[in-house]
Amino acid sequence: MERGRTMADVARVAGVSLSTVSHVVNGTRSVTPATEQLVRIAIEQLGYRRNTVARALATSRTMMVGVCVPVTANSTFPVLVDTLEQRLTAHGYTVVLHNTRDDPAVQHRVMTQLLDLRADGILLAPAPRPHGPTNGSVSGGDPDATLAVRSGTPLVLLDRFSAVPCDQVASEGATAVDRLTTHLADRGHRRIAVVGGLPGLATTVDRLDGHRRAVIRLGLDDDPRLVVAGASDVEVTRTVVRDLFASADRPTAVVPTNNVMTIGTMRGLADLGLAVPQDVALACFDDFEWADVFTPRLTTMGQDLVGMADRAVAMLLQRIAEPDAPPRQELVPTDFRHRDSCGCGATPG
Repeated sequence: MERGRTMADVARVAGVSLSTVSHVVNGTRSVTPATEQLVRIAIEQLGYRRNTVARALATSRTMMVGVCVPVTANSTFPVLVDTLEQRLTAHGYTVVLHNTRDDPAVQHRVMTQLLDLRADGILLAPAPRPHGPTNGSVSGGDPDATLAVRSGTPLVLLDRFSAVPCDQVASEGATAVDRLTTHLADRGHRRIAVVGGLPGLATTVDRLDGHRRAVIRLGLDDDPRLVVAGASDVEVTRTVVRDLFASADRPTAVVPTNNVMTIGTMRGLADLGLAVPQDVALACFDDFEWADVFTPRLTTMGQDLVGMADRAVAMLLQRIAEPDAPPRQELVPTDFRHRDSCGCGATPG
């Protein structure tokens, strides 16, 4: 079997020095266009491929970044992943995507693999934990994130905050849901339900906390039955919403706290023959592509997912360059998108 081609082979065919080939391949120094063309032609003729393993050994850099997120029906993460991949590739990194399925066991396995592969950095949306956050917007320390920090691997947490001392970026969940609940209260609603997500997630706690803040501040009906768990699942949400709104003292408005649960909420209301916004006002956390083509068009708080991904990449690159800098937490602002489902112009039922 013929041995793999080397940079020395490329240098011989191109008639240039080995260092010149190295500069062209690694982009470490500019060369004349004519010389670069000679090297590129030789590379193509020989079928030369850069030995990334040898390069990693020589530089202690793999040029690989792991992205660990749940690829689910929620449209948030596909948008994040697409933007992250574009930005990281533009900086010369290979992106290794792992779907954690929001399963702590899967997350532990893939995080261990990335650490064993000596990834230059990791972007992680931590999976929910059975005994995760019960109050406040920050969960207990994710053990896999802690492992990465202790190993010295640059780490940025996406969308979900943790007590682990590392860089983190997420949307302003509490403020956003507070605004949605306040908007419905301004319309005269007093019994406003909220649909929470997966237990054990900081985002679930954060968004429910925002609703709770508005309820207390505005003196709304503080009935615990108005807080239901949709588990970020369409059918689970459909069932709990149907059960809640079948009661005699049903709410007059509802705030689903992500786009998956918005779909489940609308299906549950439709099962009961309840119309939005004539019978029930609806204001949702998370905007998505079809929110303004529903009938009615959905009032939402939209996340700046591209902005979140951009900040995550910037934080990771800075962490790689400055490993001893203090960790940062950043909240990305959300955007109120006032449409029709909140019932402005109609009388609360």
